[in-house]
Amino acid sequence: MSAPGAMLSRPPAPAGSPPSAVPQIVLAVVCGGYAIGAAFGWGSPEVAAIMGDFGLSFAAFLAAVSCALYARKRRSRFRPAWMLFAASSGMAGLGNGVWGWYEVIEGVTVPSPSLADFCFLLFAPPAIVGLLVLAKRPVTRAGWVCLGLDSWLIAGSLVTLSWSLALAHTAHFQGRSVAQSALSLAYPLLDIVLVSMVLALHFRRSSVHRSAINTAVAALALTVLCDALFSSPLLREHYRSGQILDAGWFAGSMLLAYAPWVARRAGEECTAEEAKPAARRVQPHGSRPIAGSLAALTPYLAAAVCTLGILTNVLDGRRIDRVVLFTGCTVVLALVVRQGIMLLDNITLTQELAQKENHFRSLVQGSSDVIMIAAPTGVLRYVSPAAAGVYGRDAEELVGSELASLIHPEDLGRVVHEVRRFLAAAPEDEPTTRIECRFRAGEQRSGGDGWLNVESTVNRHDGGLIFNSRDVTERVRLQAQLQHNASHDALTDLPNRALFTERVTQAVTGRRASDHDTAVLYIDLDGFKQVNDTIGHQAGDELLVQAARRLADSVRSGDIAARLGGDEFAALITGDGTRDRAAREFRIHEIADRLRIKLSEPYRIDGRDVRVAASIGVAFADPGVSPAGLLRNADLAMYRAKQAGKGRVELYAPQMQNEVAHRAELAGKLRTALNDGAFALLHQPVVELATGRVTAVAAHARWRSAQGILFTPAEFLRVGDRGRLADDGDRAAELDRWQLEEAVEQAAARHRAGYPVPVAVRLSARRLLDHALSPKGVESLLTRHGLPSRALVVELSESDPRIPLDDLERRLVALRRLGVRIALDGFGSGYAAISALRRLPVDVLRLDRGLVDGVVESGKLHKITAGLLRIAGDLGMQSVADGVDLPEQVLALRSMGCTHGMGTAFSGPLDEHRLRRSLTHAHYPVPDLAGQGRAVVLTGSGLPVRQGGPVGPESLVHPPLRSNSETSVPPT
Repeated sequence: MSAPGAMLSRPPAPAGSPPSAVPQIVLAVVCGGYAIGAAFGWGSPEVAAIMGDFGLSFAAFLAAVSCALYARKRRSRFRPAWMLFAASSGMAGLGNGVWGWYEVIEGVTVPSPSLADFCFLLFAPPAIVGLLVLAKRPVTRAGWVCLGLDSWLIAGSLVTLSWSLALAHTAHFQGRSVAQSALSLAYPLLDIVLVSMVLALHFRRSSVHRSAINTAVAALALTVLCDALFSSPLLREHYRSGQILDAGWFAGSMLLAYAPWVARRAGEECTAEEAKPAARRVQPHGSRPIAGSLAALTPYLAAAVCTLGILTNVLDGRRIDRVVLFTGCTVVLALVVRQGIMLLDNITLTQELAQKENHFRSLVQGSSDVIMIAAPTGVLRYVSPAAAGVYGRDAEELVGSELASLIHPEDLGRVVHEVRRFLAAAPEDEPTTRIECRFRAGEQRSGGDGWLNVESTVNRHDGGLIFNSRDVTERVRLQAQLQHNASHDALTDLPNRALFTERVTQAVTGRRASDHDTAVLYIDLDGFKQVNDTIGHQAGDELLVQAARRLADSVRSGDIAARLGGDEFAALITGDGTRDRAAREFRIHEIADRLRIKLSEPYRIDGRDVRVAASIGVAFADPGVSPAGLLRNADLAMYRAKQAGKGRVELYAPQMQNEVAHRAELAGKLRTALNDGAFALLHQPVVELATGRVTAVAAHARWRSAQGILFTPAEFLRVGDRGRLADDGDRAAELDRWQLEEAVEQAAARHRAGYPVPVAVRLSARRLLDHALSPKGVESLLTRHGLPSRALVVELSESDPRIPLDDLERRLVALRRLGVRIALDGFGSGYAAISALRRLPVDVLRLDRGLVDGVVESGKLHKITAGLLRIAGDLGMQSVADGVDLPEQVLALRSMGCTHGMGTAFSGPLDEHRLRRSLTHAHYPVPDLAGQGRAVVLTGSGLPVRQGGPVGPESLVHPPLRSNSETSVPPT
C-alpha cells in the first residue's frame, strides 16, 4: 500500500462483546415446547383445553405485566407505547380467560358473541395507537397526510383482496344474526387495520430502541397472522383449544413480554437527550438505500394488491362487488393524491437543495481557508480556489496529487499516526481533529524554505477526509519568538534565570559520576548603581548590553552565559573530567579571572569611558550538591568577594554557609523579639549647653535579653540592612516603624501630662523613602495620637550614596511642610555629608561622636569641629554634640559655639519613669571651671565627681563607664 493509502486506511475497530444469548434460548425453548405440546394434542383433550385457554391467558398477562413494569421503571417518550401494549395484552389475557371459563370450568361451548369476543376486539385499538407512538413522527403536515394515505393504501388493498377472497362470503352467510355477522367482519377488519399499521410504520420506526421496536412489531405481526387464520371460516369451524394455532398466539405474547428489555441488553437504551445524536449516527453503507427503496415501493405494492383483488373477481366470473369497486377507487385516488404531494415536495426539496448548494459553493470558494477532500487512497479529489492565495499554488495543480507528497518528511510520521488514531475513534466521540504540519508551498509563498506552517481541521467524508486548512506561519514564528523571550533576557538576549537554572539542572543531574569540575560563576558588577545615578539609566542599560556581549564572547562554545537580573550575570562552565582538585580550581579560577579582567575594562558610552569592576563567586558541582544549592553557593562566594574589597574572585568554602546560618539565627532572634514585644524604648535628654535646660529627648530602641539586660539592636539591624535577605530587611523596617510609632505615642502622653518636650527619632534614608513612612502616613500617625507636628524631629541617620538625593529631598521637604523638624545625624563623617547639607532641608546638625571624643586632646580635631560648628551657626542651624561624656568636652564645645549636647555628662538613656522625673527638674547643672574652690557636682549616669584638692581637669575622677551596648535594667 502506498504512503497515502497507509495514512488514510481505517484500522479495524475493536469488536465489542455481544450480549448473552441465554434469554433468546430460553424464549425459543419455551415457545418450541408449547408448539410441540400443541402439535401432539397435549396428551389429552382436557390438558389441551387448559393449555389452549389458560396457557394463552397466562402468556398474555405475562406480556402485560412485563410491558407495564418496564414503562413504570423507564422514563422515556416511548413509555405510553409500552403502557398501551400492556393494556392490549391484558385484554387478550382476559379474553382467553373468559374463553377458558366457558370451556374448562363450565364445560360448555363458547357462545357467539360473548364477553371473550368483546375482549378480543379491544386487543387491536391499543396496539394500533402504541405503534403510532413508536413510529418516527412526521415533521410536516404533508408527512402526516402521506402517513395516513400510506395506511389507507395498505388497508384498502388488503380489504379489497380479503373481500374478494373470503369476506364477501362471510357478509352474505345465511342463518346468522346481525351481531354474529358483524363479529365475523370485525375480526378480519381490525386485523387488516393492525397489519396496515405494522407495514406502514415498519419503515418509519425510530432509530432509538430499534431492537425493542422490531421485536414488538414481530410479536404483533405473529398475533395478527394467527388472527387472520382464525378468521377463516374453514379453520374457525374446526378450531379447538390447544391446537397448533395457539402456539402462534403464545409465541406472540412471549415475544411481546421480551420486547421492552431487548434494548437494555443490546446497549441501545438512551435518554431523550441521547436520542438526537443517535438519530444522526452514520448508518452502515448500503443499509439505508434498501430500506428507503422498500418504503417508496409500499404504495405501489398496495395498489398492486388492490388490483389483484379486482382481477380475482373478474377471473372468477363474478360481477365486481360494490365494496371492491369502492375500495379500489379510493386506493387509486389515494395513490394519485400521494404522488401529487410527493411531486410538490420533491420540487420544493430540489429548489432548496439548489439554493443550499449555491450557498455552500459560495462559502467554499470564497473562504480564506483551503478546503481539500482526500480520497481513501490519499489522493486529493478537490481543492478550493483559496489554495492560490494560501499555498501559492493553483487548485488544479494540487488536484490528483498525493497528500503525503505535500507534507514535510519530518512531519509525515506524526500526521499518519494522528490520522490513524482519528479514524479508529468512534465518530460520535471524536467528530473532528486538528493537525498542524509543514506544507509544500509555491514559489511566491515559499518564504525562503519552500514550506508553510499549516493548521487543518479534519473531518470524515465517505471513507476519506476533508481538510479545512489555514496558514499559521506567522503564528508559529510569533510563538517561537515568545518562547525565546520567555527564556531570554529582553535587554541583553542572554538566557535568563529560568533557562540558566534549567541548564544547570541538566548539567548537574546528567553529568558523569566522575565529572565534578563543572562550575557556576556568579558575577556582579561593582559600581553599576553609581552609573545609573550619575549618567542615567539609559547609559546603564547600554553598559549591561556591552557587558553581556563581552561575557558571551569570552566563554567557551560549550559553556553558557546568562543574565540573572539587574547587574548580576552567571556562567556555567562545563568540566573536562579533571580529577585533581587543585587542577580544577586553578583552571576555573583562571577562567573567572579572565572574565573579571574583561568585564572590568572601560566601557565606551556616549563618548565617555565608564569603569565598573566585577566580583565573581565560584562554586563546583561536588557530589550531593543540588542545582539550587550550587547556585546558592556561587552566590555566597560572590558576596564574599564583594565584602573582601570587590573586583576579585572567590571560591566557595563550607564556612560561608555557617556565616549564613549565623545571620539567619540573628535575624530569627530579631523576628522573635518583634513578635513577642521584647523591645523597649528609652529616651536620652538633649541639653542646652549654656543653661542645662532639657530642650528635647532622643528615642533609642533597646532589646531586652533573657537575662534582663537591654541591648541595642544595631547588630540585628546590620544583618537586616545587608540586603541579602529581604525578609530581614523587612524586619528592620518593621522595627523602625515600631520605634517611630512608639516614640510618637509616648511623646503625646508626655504632652498630655504637662511635659511638652519634642522627641527625636533616628531613621535611615532608606526607611524615609519607604511607602509606609510617607508624609501622609506620618501626618496620620501624629493626628491619631494627638501630637503636634513641631514636637517631632526626624534624624537622618546615614548618607547612603546609593540613595537618590532628589527623592530624599522631596520627601524631607514634604515632612517640613507638615511642621516636622529635620536633623542631620552623624555630621562630620562620610563623604556625602557636605553634599547632604547643601541640598537637604536641615534644621539641626548632630555632630558625630568621633569629633567629640578627641576634641579636648587633639588640636587638629579641635579646629575641624570648630569649623563645622561655625558653618552650622552661619546657616542658622542648631547644633547637637553626640557622646558628650566629660565636663571638659562640655566646656570645649560650648566655647566653640555648640548649642546643645547629649551624653553621659548629663544623662544616659532613661526609661519613662526616670525621664519624667528628670523633666520635672527641667535642667541639668553644667560644669564651670572659672572659679577656684568651687565644687562641680554633675548628676547623671556615669558622670565625673569632683574630689578635694585644687580645681582643674585632673581633679575630675571618672567612675568606670558601662559598655555603650549595655544599659542597666530600669525599675519596673
